[in-house]
Amino acid sequence: MSADGPSSRPSMQPFERAPRPLVGYAHDYPDGHEAERHAHPRAQLLYATRGLMRIATDAAQFVVPPGTGLWVPANTPHAVRMDGETSMRALFLREDAARAGPAEVTVVAVSPLLRELILAACDAPVTWDRRGRTRHVAALALDEIGRSATRPLAVPAARDARLRRVTEALHADPSDGRDLAQHADAAGASARTLARLFRRETGMSFDQWRRQLRLAEAAARLAQGESPARAAAAVGYASGPAFGAAFRAAFGTTPGQVRVGRG
Repeated sequence: MSADGPSSRPSMQPFERAPRPLVGYAHDYPDGHEAERHAHPRAQLLYATRGLMRIATDAAQFVVPPGTGLWVPANTPHAVRMDGETSMRALFLREDAARAGPAEVTVVAVSPLLRELILAACDAPVTWDRRGRTRHVAALALDEIGRSATRPLAVPAARDARLRRVTEALHADPSDGRDLAQHADAAGASARTLARLFRRETGMSFDQWRRQLRLAEAAARLAQGESPARAAAAVGYASGPAFGAAFRAAFGTTPGQVRVGRG
């Protein structure tokens, strides 16, 4: 794939150039598969019926467990890594159809209906009959995409090298409980400077950014079958009730429901 432009793989071109407003793309990937930074000339809704996707854009890193999808506008550079064997079932959308989705990269909830519509689109040929049932599938899928709730699974990226030392340490160990003053020496900047950089580059305070990271990583662990107690401890929550309350506030559901509903 091209590093900065549209995908150059011939196998992707039928989906990127399809004359239909919406087409499905299905592919299974092994654990650890990585797609280097690339972009597509059409918007995508990336969804997996199995496995977990981690997607990085210039602006943020996204965790996309089963039950959610990532809306990626056209020509947005991104890299993808698969955690576990992953069954991707994605949609490519023509420019006019893409108006149904958000203006920026967004994690959205995939309803049971949208899931079945994605699967139906993936079963249809790339050039489906304009008068056949797939036109109804496409129309309803676009309506569902427009109604989809968003999920706070984006962790804003840092550009400043000093700030990246902090964010990379936390990505490596979300349970790291050090405050900004304790990160200062390793980062090469004062706590006050780091706090200012967090606000300027991520739009969040340090505590807000770390909470977002912890909840995203916890959601990933739950989706892969880890118990709520283990997921909470792994990301730095000493109290189960505190984790449950934060999780419900962010996702509108309990950690246990996410684990039970995985895949």
